[in-house]
Amino acid sequence: MVGSADQAPAEDSLRDIRSITDAALSRLDEGEFLTELLGRVKDILQADTAAVLLLDDPSGQLTATAAAGLEEEVRQGVRIPVGRGFAGRIAAERRPVIIDRVDRTTVLNPILIAKGIRAMMGVPLMVSGRVIGVMHIGSQTPRQFTSQEAVLLQLAADRAAMAVQSLTARDDRIAAAALQRSLLPSALPAIPGAEIAGRYVPGQGAVGGDWYDVFTLPSGELGMVVGDVAGSGLAAAVIMGRMRSALRAYALQTTDPAEVLDRLDRKMQYFESGALATVVYVVFDRSLERARICSAGHLPPVIVTPGHACQVAGLAPGLMIGVDPETRRRTTAVPFPPGALLCCYTDGLIERRGYPIDEGLARLCKAVTTEPPERACASVMAALVGAEPAQDDIALLVIRRAPDAAGRSPAGRGSR
Repeated sequence: MVGSADQAPAEDSLRDIRSITDAALSRLDEGEFLTELLGRVKDILQADTAAVLLLDDPSGQLTATAAAGLEEEVRQGVRIPVGRGFAGRIAAERRPVIIDRVDRTTVLNPILIAKGIRAMMGVPLMVSGRVIGVMHIGSQTPRQFTSQEAVLLQLAADRAAMAVQSLTARDDRIAAAALQRSLLPSALPAIPGAEIAGRYVPGQGAVGGDWYDVFTLPSGELGMVVGDVAGSGLAAAVIMGRMRSALRAYALQTTDPAEVLDRLDRKMQYFESGALATVVYVVFDRSLERARICSAGHLPPVIVTPGHACQVAGLAPGLMIGVDPETRRRTTAVPFPPGALLCCYTDGLIERRGYPIDEGLARLCKAVTTEPPERACASVMAALVGAEPAQDDIALLVIRRAPDAAGRSPAGRGSR
């Protein structure tokens, strides 16, 4: 009977923790959720302080993220290396730890001593067998925390870990989507003698690193870029933003697409080691009569000229960004007569489960004609995407040179 009596309060406490976890998920951000949860945990376990430190993987340090009764940790940006101090020991050993003496031999953070904490109990936050942080509570009076209290704290930490994972993923998706939108051209440049249109569609999963860009150069030439950073989520979007800015800077230094991509590669490998990306960069002469194209492992553009079928541009092969800093790429010059249309895209447009990429490329060539770019984009998206949700991000950029002076393409196509 004693066991049943002891079990009931624990179950009531767990129910309270579960209730606040579920209710908070839909309306609070990570910090607010943890602060509210820690307040409840502190009350349930009759502790004076409670805190969560989340693991920053690159640095190998635990960062104070939320607290109740120990707000100084968060406000002062406390960081504890894994393996050192009380929280660091919990993360390293991946198990609950209880101490009944708080001094410089048992803790690393001097705030804990200054706060007058006498006893502490902490547990790891785990997701799929991986430590993502530590939750601990403290008492300002002498106390021996029990193994049953440790079980309850671990249950609360498990709930918190799942919630943190979910909230972090949600916040990353929102941030990545906002970053991606901010880096796409808000308005495509107006170029005499040319029309330009673009599309960006995020995939069903995490936002990736697809982007397109169009800009006029000081020489009066026109630059067009489509790229795809390997990976997904906020990290890929951040790298994409850095690549976009760097490419624009190098484009001001030289109008040779190959030299621009080689400089971009060297920069990325020095400052973004491990990042991989494909990029195609096109520079049009001021007259628009010629396009100079260089690809860093990217799918080649497709080109259609009046009176001819759409073709894949025959480019010199080039390694993707991030593979070999010593590689040198080559630029290919392609004629771009009146009425011609060039289409650049990312692999999300043509890659599908169930058929090879060559088939997707053939479907793209069949869909591309010399119609105005906005209609061309609509035709391509209808033919290759249709009503199905995109599994991967899609970036599409189309440019058409104006037809001849009579207002039609030489073969009479493209004005419909």
